Amino acid sequence: MVTVPDSAVPPSGHSAAAPERWTPRLVFSLVSIVLLLEMLTISYLMISMALPTIAAHYQTNQVAWLLTAFLLFGAVAAPLVGRLADLHGKRRMLLVCVAGAALGSLISAVAGSYGMLIAGRALTGLLVPCLFLSYSLIRDVFPPRTVALAVSVATSGMGLIAIPAPFLTGWLIDNHGFRSIFWFALIGLAVLGVLIALTTDESPLRSKARLDFVGAILLGGGIAGVLVAVSFGPTWGWTDAKTLTYLLGGAALVVGWLVSARTVREPLIDVDVLRRRPVLLTTISAGFVYGASALFTMLLPMIAMTPAILGLGYGFGLTAEGYAVFQAPIGAMGMVGGLVMGLLVSRKVRPQPLLVAGLVTMAAGFFVVGVAHDSKGLLVVLAGVFGFGQGLGYAAVPNLLIAAVPPQLQASTASIVGVFQSAFPAILPVIVFAVLNNSYVAPLPPEMTGGAVLYTNDGYLTAFLISAGATAIGAVVALMLPRTIQQVETDAVAVDGSVALAH
Repeated sequence: MVTVPDSAVPPSGHSAAAPERWTPRLVFSLVSIVLLLEMLTISYLMISMALPTIAAHYQTNQVAWLLTAFLLFGAVAAPLVGRLADLHGKRRMLLVCVAGAALGSLISAVAGSYGMLIAGRALTGLLVPCLFLSYSLIRDVFPPRTVALAVSVATSGMGLIAIPAPFLTGWLIDNHGFRSIFWFALIGLAVLGVLIALTTDESPLRSKARLDFVGAILLGGGIAGVLVAVSFGPTWGWTDAKTLTYLLGGAALVVGWLVSARTVREPLIDVDVLRRRPVLLTTISAGFVYGASALFTMLLPMIAMTPAILGLGYGFGLTAEGYAVFQAPIGAMGMVGGLVMGLLVSRKVRPQPLLVAGLVTMAAGFFVVGVAHDSKGLLVVLAGVFGFGQGLGYAAVPNLLIAAVPPQLQASTASIVGVFQSAFPAILPVIVFAVLNNSYVAPLPPEMTGGAVLYTNDGYLTAFLISAGATAIGAVVALMLPRTIQQVETDAVAVDGSVALAH
């Protein structure tokens, strides 16, 4: 085997003959990827807007699991998908994930029970690995000069769907029921899969890696056990045997995974890479960015769509279509935040302070909405403020990763971040709704609420303050990132035309 120095590997993973400027095919490729990732955003949006309708239809107060199942499956799948992408190609695995997510949307669309709906949503979680696969693929096949802007645009969106999507979602839910959003997702994913296959090149990078199925089972089972305990603890009782079994069992499985990761030759998540300061702090910060986004998109529609006539101190009684005026600013300003990030990074501005700014902006949005949510105009403005911070955060994370790790480690390292980007949005809503369901359920008869579970005004204040605090912690973590990002050192070893990694 011959060791290949870093200089022998093109910085973006493609040949030196690749074009150094934008071409029509590259533009179509980027637009296809952007639309796919906006389908991920829309998946949050559509579910959040449909929560009141779904909760009433299935008579459940466990609506957080519509998001948690989606993200939990995505968290477990991300490292496996990353390994498979290293072995077989990032474009190929991207298309496999799109196909799996489309199947999940079909299951959700025809679900006859809440359990089946949750199962479909879980499979749709294969959209989660599409995020890191997309920007890793961009890194490999796009010209170096276009990478920073392309990644920022791809991860924060271009407004192609994010702005009109709330109005479309509201129209679908109000006129065709909540199942229509899953049919829309199915059709959209099928079309985008074809477009990506036609316009996007496959990454030439490969690495020799083994799949750590044991690690996947331990980590996935551990996270699931803890989440079940936190979610159902208020119902079962915190000292109940079932709660303790899930909680302690889940914790034991996570510890088992940590031990396994230190002893297995090729673990699911490389702890040595994860413990590098830039990678670890970026990973944790990414979790808080995505966790905060999930909380905001779940809590805001529940406030706005609650009828004011119930006398809870909040609510405007909006339909799903009427709520679109609150959601559209999040997508629009998220696009602006991402473009600002991409342009500044292209001009050599460090992404770390912009990540901090994004998290601080999101925390401020949570706090102000928590203490003042009785004005439609103010909420629309605050939604835009939150969206701008969200756009900065979304775009900063991949740019920090690109600076921290070489191309050969992009898929596997990005999959680590993918776990946190899924786990935090899965865990934080479960914690918040556990608090709401335990202490802040509004004492209203079912005939007044249509069977839906509603919460007190103090409950929402508490929920937004918890969210603001969690996001502020994320900002502190981002502040700890080093001013100069040192790239993880690795030797690339050529093996039968592939690239094996030693680090």
